[in-house]
Amino acid sequence: MQMHIYRAASSGRAAKTARSARVAEEKPRKNLRPFIILAVVLGLIGGAFGLYAWHSSFYVTTDDAQIDGNIYTISPQIAGRVAQVAVGDNQHVTAGQLLVRLDSRGQRVAVLKAQAGLAQARAEMAQDRAQVAIAQANVTQARSDYNRFITINPRATTAQQVDAATEAVEAAKAKLTAARAAVQSAQANLAAAGAALADAKLQLSYTQILAPAAGHVATRTVRKGDVVAPGTAMMAVVGDKVWVTANYKETQLPGIRIGALASVTVDAVPGVIFKAKVNSIQYGTGAVFSLLPAQNATGNYIKVIQRVPVKLVFTGSQITHYLLALGMSVEPSIRKSH
Repeated sequence: MQMHIYRAASSGRAAKTARSARVAEEKPRKNLRPFIILAVVLGLIGGAFGLYAWHSSFYVTTDDAQIDGNIYTISPQIAGRVAQVAVGDNQHVTAGQLLVRLDSRGQRVAVLKAQAGLAQARAEMAQDRAQVAIAQANVTQARSDYNRFITINPRATTAQQVDAATEAVEAAKAKLTAARAAVQSAQANLAAAGAALADAKLQLSYTQILAPAAGHVATRTVRKGDVVAPGTAMMAVVGDKVWVTANYKETQLPGIRIGALASVTVDAVPGVIFKAKVNSIQYGTGAVFSLLPAQNATGNYIKVIQRVPVKLVFTGSQITHYLLALGMSVEPSIRKSH
């Protein structure tokens, strides 16, 4: 009986041991995949920081930068009614191309009047010069008569005749002086008439509003039939030539030199790197030229790192293949000068 109980206990322990072994075999192994992924991510982050540190040792970069260029505000120099708008929105124009034409009938009439006034002044000038010639001839004749009276036998002439000849000479001289004065006055009138004609033609030219430079039309607000006054903004022309204005921290300036090479990425043109170079560095921070410059002469001064505009110009013709509009965000990297 005791032997039977012992065998039963032994069988129970053996069965329990077998079940424990099966449970141990069936227990899943620990999953290492999350640790591997974490290690890879940390490696990538470390590599990125290392690459950034390496890049920073050779380049200075900022994201406070944008595409910049010339904006020409188009406005009339004289008042008038718009007779023609020759361009459309966002159209490309060349330098000297007609943009707007004002009604020019009044200016054309003014030109005709000025031309008539100039012709009249020229006629008066010719007449006055003829009077000078006549007066000069009279002086010559009076002197000849006077010389004849004083060279002949005094018994053949009287004192009265000599006096009359002398008075004739003086009268002829006076008329000659008056004729010459009239010519000078006519010259002044002729110059004034010429100036009036030039001004009339200038006013007529103002009715043709031309593009000051090649570029694209923007913010066009003028319409045919509008009555405009001098200085009224009708549209703008954005010049074709663009550059980058990058606002670098003052602590980054020691590594920047004029002519340094740079690369520029544009948010609107992903995957493309544009080549550029430093053209100039502004002699003043952006805060200095703001509408309300900071007043630091107080007891509550807090030092703030200032930013200085740096102008970068594109090199090559790569930019002609892409739309680079003013104000677009860019990120330039300037190679440091060690």
